[in-house]
Amino acid sequence: MKMDTNKALIISALLLVAVAGFSSCGRYSSSTNEDMAEQQFQEQEGELHVLGFNPDSLRCTDGKVKSGQFFSNLLGSLGMTARQVYNLTQACDTVFDVRTLRVGNTYKAYFSPENTLEYLVYDRDRMHQVVFDCTEPYDLWIYEKPVVHNERYADVTINSSLWNDMLAADVSPLLIIRLSEIYAWTIDFFGLQRGDRFRVLYQETVCDGDVIAVDTVRYAVFSHAGQDFPAIMFDQQDGGNLWWNEKGESMRKAFLKAPLKFSRISSGFSYARKHPVTRKVQPHTGVDYAAPKGTKVMTIGDGVITSMKYEGAGGNTIRIRHNSVYSTAYLHLSGYAKGLKVGQRVRQGDVIGYVGSTGRSTGPHLDFRVWKNGTPINPLKMDSPPAEPLKQENMESFTQTWQSYQHQIDMIQAQSHLQTLFELL
Repeated sequence: MKMDTNKALIISALLLVAVAGFSSCGRYSSSTNEDMAEQQFQEQEGELHVLGFNPDSLRCTDGKVKSGQFFSNLLGSLGMTARQVYNLTQACDTVFDVRTLRVGNTYKAYFSPENTLEYLVYDRDRMHQVVFDCTEPYDLWIYEKPVVHNERYADVTINSSLWNDMLAADVSPLLIIRLSEIYAWTIDFFGLQRGDRFRVLYQETVCDGDVIAVDTVRYAVFSHAGQDFPAIMFDQQDGGNLWWNEKGESMRKAFLKAPLKFSRISSGFSYARKHPVTRKVQPHTGVDYAAPKGTKVMTIGDGVITSMKYEGAGGNTIRIRHNSVYSTAYLHLSGYAKGLKVGQRVRQGDVIGYVGSTGRSTGPHLDFRVWKNGTPINPLKMDSPPAEPLKQENMESFTQTWQSYQHQIDMIQAQSHLQTLFELL
């Protein structure tokens, strides 16, 4: 399709307006151009600046800490004597505990032309490296890699799974964890459907080109069945709550939606289910979550442990009374969390046990059950009242914050639509 000059000018002008309004939203690095230029200059200067030595004349080999390998035998395998290793260990002092060497972590060893180990650079984690000077007088120091904090916008519609669709949208799956924490009382992440949509303003930390953390979710909107569920970050009220819905109600509620993370429902609530072991039709007044053995199981709400024992077909079971109305049970556990006992009070989200296959079971799963006034109810359909709402004196500031976030998303979407129109024309 051809586009005349006037249309081109109009579209270009609209794009410029959208970009100007978008200057504080969408994807952008919080680092300035000067910061990035300085970082590039330092990289061009070579590793001498960042690691503390010049590797140009040294031979480098890569490796990983192996199972059963300790600091002493690692350095021994690289050519150091027992006495040299001891002296280097003494030099470590309080800077680095050599006993924390982790299997699978990578390292680089730098050798002189005479094949003497000069430096060992150990990757302690994704942001820090420990540099060992392996020659007398021996020394070591920590190098912290530069990080960039990016403000991002994600718009993800569920087509196959939240994980796959986030990857397809170039969004870190770490965002799933943050969203699951914020929406834990509102959304059943095991029951997401095709067409569900997330729009999120958030900040991420990037190191060496990899997203290592999703730091802050400022605003999110989950859309399901034609209804939007916003979550607004607002930290000007005491009490620890950070996320609120559009009415100023806390996103935190009396009960979590599920007692464990990232699993699948293998069997639902039914009074006419054929038991997978006995093959008889009998009620199943709970929800089965299939998950690997050892997966952490959490209590969905504050309460008191009323029973913790092996219960025949149910295997290792914990029962919790939350209040005069609700109680829950967690069946087939492989074990209980350390230190728990009957009569102990637990808090919402506390780990109480681990997924197993004890009792009458065909494989590792959690059988989760809820009673309301003594009657079993479907956990997936349980309503939960919100925690304390925003105070009235905070509502005006909260509304302004919410409108500001919504304006940012509107501007981002307008820019995207105009860009699509421009490309079509």
